[in-house]
Amino acid sequence: MIGHRPPQENFKYMEVDRFIEEVKKVNGSVRIDLLRRAFQYADRAHKDQMRASGEKYFTHSINVALILAAQKLDTTTIAAGLLHDVVEDTEVTVNDLRKDFGDEIAELVDGISRISTYQAKTSIETKAEYFRKMLLSMAKDIRVILIKLADRLHNMRTLEYLSEKRQIKNAKETYEVFAPIAHRLGMALIKRELEDLSLKYLHPEEYDYIKNRLDNTLQARESYVKGIIGPLQKELKANNVVAEVYGRAKSIDSIHRKMTRKERSFEEIYDLFAIRIIVDSVGACYHALGVVHMLYVPVGGFDDYIAKPKQNGYQSLHTNVIGPDGHVVEFQIRTREMHMLAEFGIASHWLYKEGARGIGEADKRLNWLREVLDWQKDMTNPAEFLEYLKIDLYHDEVFVFTPKGELKHLPSGSTALDFAFAVHTEVGLHCAGARINGKLVPLNTELKSGDEVEVMTAANKQPSRDWLKMVNTSGARSKIRKFIKQQDFEENRQLGKEMLERHLRKMRQPYPSTKEILECAESFSYKNVNSFLAAIGQGDVSMFSAVNRLYPQTDEDSKETIEEIITDRTRFRGGIKIDDIKSLQFNFGKCCQPVPGEDVVGFITRGRGVTVHRRDCPNIQRANIDRDRIVELDWDISEQSKFVVKINLIMEDRKNILRDILNSIADDETNLKNSSISASKGLARGEFIAEVRNLTHLNRILDQIKKVKGVIDVTRSMGSSKK
Repeated sequence: MIGHRPPQENFKYMEVDRFIEEVKKVNGSVRIDLLRRAFQYADRAHKDQMRASGEKYFTHSINVALILAAQKLDTTTIAAGLLHDVVEDTEVTVNDLRKDFGDEIAELVDGISRISTYQAKTSIETKAEYFRKMLLSMAKDIRVILIKLADRLHNMRTLEYLSEKRQIKNAKETYEVFAPIAHRLGMALIKRELEDLSLKYLHPEEYDYIKNRLDNTLQARESYVKGIIGPLQKELKANNVVAEVYGRAKSIDSIHRKMTRKERSFEEIYDLFAIRIIVDSVGACYHALGVVHMLYVPVGGFDDYIAKPKQNGYQSLHTNVIGPDGHVVEFQIRTREMHMLAEFGIASHWLYKEGARGIGEADKRLNWLREVLDWQKDMTNPAEFLEYLKIDLYHDEVFVFTPKGELKHLPSGSTALDFAFAVHTEVGLHCAGARINGKLVPLNTELKSGDEVEVMTAANKQPSRDWLKMVNTSGARSKIRKFIKQQDFEENRQLGKEMLERHLRKMRQPYPSTKEILECAESFSYKNVNSFLAAIGQGDVSMFSAVNRLYPQTDEDSKETIEEIITDRTRFRGGIKIDDIKSLQFNFGKCCQPVPGEDVVGFITRGRGVTVHRRDCPNIQRANIDRDRIVELDWDISEQSKFVVKINLIMEDRKNILRDILNSIADDETNLKNSSISASKGLARGEFIAEVRNLTHLNRILDQIKKVKGVIDVTRSMGSSKK
């Protein structure tokens, strides 16, 4: 009664005739001659290769091809599945495939080979590049990722033969990226199996517990479902609705997520299944919904994904009702074509349209991918790219409308400003205000499904850094950053040039020629002098690194300690004035590290000008200090001036906490010049040297770091007083 589709059989090695028979069981419209040739070709190529399980390697290729066949894909894709590893793992070349099978199959196999070469690498940068290549391959021909999903699914089915470390790594990657990709492509069957297999290795105890409980309660659930289906089928027939009705078990992972999210036990989760009603027409869907509501009391409204399809193309009517014994029961009502799309997703377009026509239909559903490819071009931080990729792949949605009635899909949590950028980049860049349902609202107002959103623009309006805090989508964030980066480039270039000139004057070194600076820039992977100077200005290249590359020093001279960084505080634009006099030399006390916005005084030193201290600095408050040498000071800081402070942290010794701290201040133009971390007994202590503009900037940084999970304490160091 509960139609929980079991995973496809994991096949052993077979001969070609048996393979053809298995394909025809699930997909009768294939070209036998092409599959036979591809099978025999790949079997020869992999002849002496074995898998970790001890089976012939080609067994894997057979299973990949059968998964593709079960997804009703075209003959070319199934053949490419048989051949998908021959370029990467044998002597066969892409040109060999092109000669023997034509351009189409050769390009598919080449696409798979290009992204597979990155999979063994573990660095964040290489992993980001791997997923970028995968997205680009998807955009070129969606069948590449369909083959990759089949490849990953069979590897997950045989994961038991790998080491525990590789099991966890592959399961995590599958859960975070490959299952979400299957979700975005609407491939529910593959998505569910990938998620369940990932859970099996990431949380084995929870997986086994839920699986055993489902097995033990199956008979009771089937009896309950039978009690619903019988009367429902009778009522549908009485109302002339021809329908197939059955129960479907929820996946183990979806039950685990619900138990975790709602903090409930297995016994407290009642919706372990849903009732499916499959009909012949859209009109019959709504007729069947009415019949369900006649039999059972609905809980709240119903979700109409027929009128408002999900972004992956999913269509269905969802309603919750009070069933027998007072339990809440979910019903899903859809047509047969909608059902095929829900189960097979983008692959379902090959059911009725062989080859190029199927590709064309599938291509219409890839707008989300093009958006991801658009924003990722300007994202240089690999960790950030991976994080936003996960968010974009797997999120809940809101459905909102333009004043003209055009439907827009946005991630849950999107704001009015996110909507403006979703309409058009230029609309977002010149957004001056927004109305939701006719009412003026702040730009950071979160949207709800059904909202009508109107954006007002102004030619003189443009983004500021504050806008980054008003958006939640990676696309809008990327467009804002790109605009700010373009605006800041010239400003940063000029600042970088001034900083370099000042530092070289202090070192009594001449300003280098354009050729010398270009050589230095290229050593940092910058293509021209202006880009290099701008990188110095915005802190991407430290002054110490740039100068040391231009004028190499001895190992002893080039050591830069934290204390030396703090001591070197003379600013290039004055920064302090005494009765409007700016020409004096000022140094900043390493004991209290003053920043603009704080009450400061100066202490006249012999031969070193004036040292600036906070008024409450312990060294200024000492009883034996010469008060006649203290002078009153005022700040005179340009907007671009930076001041160095030391920040002390106590935090949990957990993986990626340093990355999370850096990400928390990434949008605030904060340059960290140095850091040191020590860990003991589960705790870590960190010391960071940060460049800030003023006291407000410093306090904002401290507040942002405090919010990071695992940070126990964060303080600004006051240095030490002189004895």
